[in-house]
Amino acid sequence: MLGMFMATLDNQIVSTALPTIIGEFGALERFGWISSSYLLAQSAIMPVYGKLGDLFGRKYVMITAVALFTLGSLACGMAWSMDSLIAARVLQGLGAGGIMVSIFAINADLFPPRERARYQSFSSLVLMASGSIGPALGGGLSQTFGWRSIFLINLPIGAVVVTALLILLPRWRPDRTPKIDYAGAVALAVAVAGVVLWADSESMFGSLLAPAALVLPVISVLAVGLWIRIERRAPEPIIPLALFRDRNFGLLLIVAVTSGAIAIGMVNYHALFLQMTTGLSPASAGLFFIAVTGGIAIGSLSAGRLIDRTGVYKPWLVLGFGISVLCLCGLAFVPLGTPFWALAALLLGQGIAIGLGQQGPVIGAQVSAPARDVGAATGAVTLSRMAGASLAISIYGAILSERLAHRVIEGAGDVASLTPAKIAALPPAVAQSVAAAYRAAFLDVYLVAAGTAGLALIASLLLRPVMLAPAKQPAEQSPVTEP
Repeated sequence: MLGMFMATLDNQIVSTALPTIIGEFGALERFGWISSSYLLAQSAIMPVYGKLGDLFGRKYVMITAVALFTLGSLACGMAWSMDSLIAARVLQGLGAGGIMVSIFAINADLFPPRERARYQSFSSLVLMASGSIGPALGGGLSQTFGWRSIFLINLPIGAVVVTALLILLPRWRPDRTPKIDYAGAVALAVAVAGVVLWADSESMFGSLLAPAALVLPVISVLAVGLWIRIERRAPEPIIPLALFRDRNFGLLLIVAVTSGAIAIGMVNYHALFLQMTTGLSPASAGLFFIAVTGGIAIGSLSAGRLIDRTGVYKPWLVLGFGISVLCLCGLAFVPLGTPFWALAALLLGQGIAIGLGQQGPVIGAQVSAPARDVGAATGAVTLSRMAGASLAISIYGAILSERLAHRVIEGAGDVASLTPAKIAALPPAVAQSVAAAYRAAFLDVYLVAAGTAGLALIASLLLRPVMLAPAKQPAEQSPVTEP
């Protein structure tokens, strides 16, 4: 839980400081890459961590991930340019991917499916704590000590987590010979990276249809073909292709991709929307995330208990994504000057929707997989979620950048170069014009997010109903614990 707190705190704490970072380094067109590089690295490495946990046990895999994340945090705090910060975020993401996969896989080792949903819902309390503290803490730290402090705060937390894991977490020793599918891992990482980079080709190549940009999806298709060929022959594939024989597994990956896009992918854009259209300071905008994270906790804890009680997860996915479509459409069309309570209500509803959809993809994928491949199935879901988030961040960023590119307002200058502090110093009429420009740009961002939630709703409706085993039933596997 403490390791999860550190990883999720980093996602939240960065969001309200991003406008300040952009004000120092510039390069609004690469705004999304501060987060998408982090999530891309997470996505690429998650299946590897899942398989390593299956082969070697979870303990030392998770310790390695936490140590790598802490080292990446130090590198972020020492960054001297936008490029160096993005590179350091990649290092951070390589650690964060292992933290999230290991936590869910450890839960699968310990608890049967229905009971597992209840324990996994406890993670919502961590999300609520990090989400409530993170944005306000990020805004406060960046204003008081500078934005670098938001990364350096991870160092003492990381040291405590590594020490506690070494002492307290038991080690489960699998009864199989480790055979790591390095070729499959590389092919899958190339496939994911090609798609995400193509989504950001507006800033890199000037257009999604530029010749250089179109090479990227071609590379991804070729990499997927190579990956399938490798996985068919690998003795221990990163993601066993047999998992796709269950229709629900493929649909749950679609749900995971889309839920990552509207949950994780929207975090930084909620913060930017609030600061640039309402005049809120970074710290004040961070307080609004209490509504989002409080909603996530309510939705996830409720879903965990409902799954435990009823033994089904499909209805809560359908309900969650239905609510999400409505809330994102509401955020798309709220006018300037909307009361803060109304914005908070929409964010609360979106948080509840996210929480209701958190448990289903992981639980569903785990119960569709044999015991020996639970880690691989978990890694596939978390990969899909983070890949969806990274892809969405690039798409949202491209939309925002295109709408604001070269937009100049008399008395304010280039809109894309303004920070919340600079906007606050503008005359009221000029500040209102800047807010209107951002409001118009965010209309398209939120409509794309609402459409993505609609796709998740359709995939959820197509799921075959599954009744989970009662919570009192023993787990499918009893790992051997080393003395």
